[in-house]
Amino acid sequence: MARVLLSNMLFNGFRSMEYTTASASRSFLRHGMRFSTSVPNDPEITLKDIVEQDVKDNLVMIYMKGDPEQPRCGFSSLAVRVLSEYRVPIHSRNILEDPELKNAVKAFSMWPTFPQIFINGEFIGGSDIILNMHQNGELKEKLKARSSE
Repeated sequence: MARVLLSNMLFNGFRSMEYTTASASRSFLRHGMRFSTSVPNDPEITLKDIVEQDVKDNLVMIYMKGDPEQPRCGFSSLAVRVLSEYRVPIHSRNILEDPELKNAVKAFSMWPTFPQIFINGEFIGGSDIILNMHQNGELKEKLKARSSE
């Protein structure tokens, strides 16, 4: 059963949904998923500050290779597909566009691999953990608990 679910998630395409583009910041919105392709270019704001703010301000934050529309690795693709099943707002950043951001995220979570998923400010893990939580119902409960607060 789990193998069929994983197989379907990996091989089914994304649902076709409209994207809107916000001007200069290169932020995109797709059915509640926001993703950014850049970080602010302000010398007063550190990458650590950006990561802390991302994690604090967003119910679901995913640092991934690529973006939700075009993941650049299978693990990032799997994470987006699992999370999109819940139709909750998701914010993401493409760590491939900024090696310094990638290192800042690693230092923040003390976790070496990507994607990295945070829910309600808590580091959850990668796509394998999200998939496991999805399969055993923990992810639904975690997201439901947050949305009912």
